[in-house]
Amino acid sequence: MERRRVVITGLGAITALGNKVEDLWASLCAGKSGISEITAWDASQFDCRFGGEVKGFDPTQWIPKKDARRLDRYCQFAIAATAYALEDAKLDARAADPDRVGAIIGSGIGGLSEIEDGCSTLFNRGPSRVSPFLVPKLMVNAAAGQVSILYGLRGPNYAVASACASASHAIGDAFRSLQQGEADVMITGGTEAAMTPIGMAGFCSLKALSTRNDAPQKASRPFDKTRDGFVMAEGAGILILEDMDYALKRNARIYAEVLGFGMSADGCHITAPDPAGKGAALSMSRALQSASRKPEDVSYINAHGTSTPAGDVAETNAVKALFGDHAKRVAISSTKSMVGHQLGASGAVELIACAMAVRDDRVPPTINYETPDPECDLDYVPNQARQMPVNVAMSNSFGFGGHNATLLIGKFRP
Repeated sequence: MERRRVVITGLGAITALGNKVEDLWASLCAGKSGISEITAWDASQFDCRFGGEVKGFDPTQWIPKKDARRLDRYCQFAIAATAYALEDAKLDARAADPDRVGAIIGSGIGGLSEIEDGCSTLFNRGPSRVSPFLVPKLMVNAAAGQVSILYGLRGPNYAVASACASASHAIGDAFRSLQQGEADVMITGGTEAAMTPIGMAGFCSLKALSTRNDAPQKASRPFDKTRDGFVMAEGAGILILEDMDYALKRNARIYAEVLGFGMSADGCHITAPDPAGKGAALSMSRALQSASRKPEDVSYINAHGTSTPAGDVAETNAVKALFGDHAKRVAISSTKSMVGHQLGASGAVELIACAMAVRDDRVPPTINYETPDPECDLDYVPNQARQMPVNVAMSNSFGFGGHNATLLIGKFRP
């Protein structure tokens, strides 16, 4: 069966750097940080007291107040980002053939705040006072389900939960559904709202988070020798993927073409990456193979680059192992240095950055890169955006559990 070509026609994002993709992109290219002290609750007793918090978010802008109360924040983010992406694509999902439009949306954790609230109610007030909306709100698949309900969609619809690779796996699955002719349009990406007390406490206990409380905006410093952990963030990224012929028929504006998708496992440790980056290299290799591309075809890599001591070295080793001599020439940056780590949403927001890089031939920087690490010795586009041809961009996502996912996109040429 001939595989159909797939293009990106719409982008929507909810982030600590704003809720408009053009604003997000401008901030990324300007090297602006969205990291700040946590304001939603009292974090004064925590080892880490800051993150990439989405501020001023009002779900009633997209959802009636009564319905919004029945949705977890992570689900509200997904609905808002979907609305932005559909508007950007100039696509009326309700007017399309509902059997041919689907939604695959990933989340690493789902409705964590609902679990917190439900447990508090159970322990303090008893089982009869637990909300009947608890389970529908906390489900990891609630975002994908709610989007399909909102627009009356009957195409492929499910959630992916693979920790920090969730969004990239979801987009990869959506890409394959379109390639195989299962749909004409897919709403896909990831969403997360795990910056709750229990979420932060868990990651603090793992010693995974930066504790640079005196300088939050400088805390996320991927590939820098003084990095001390990742910075938690929340938000959502949604992309509209379409069959190329369907998009051209409706005269859609096309950001980029989705070229390939690869995935693998480390088979190593539940939280630590394979130090040699073997699984990551395999994921990137499979993405290139599925796209019939070579390492030297890649102009830019949006790295997973979380700012953890082990993770950044492992990813650097993976790039060097696969790309060989080209590893020194390819531009690599981590936008997590500015928006933080959005866990299950990160891959989608980062692919949005890749789509904008392809559109504008501009690569966002890795900020806070001040002290080179001998073990991380590639071109991380330090501190300033770079104008350069971006014909093919790669996005990496690696999650706890050893889950690896890589997406490859490029300039659209009919």
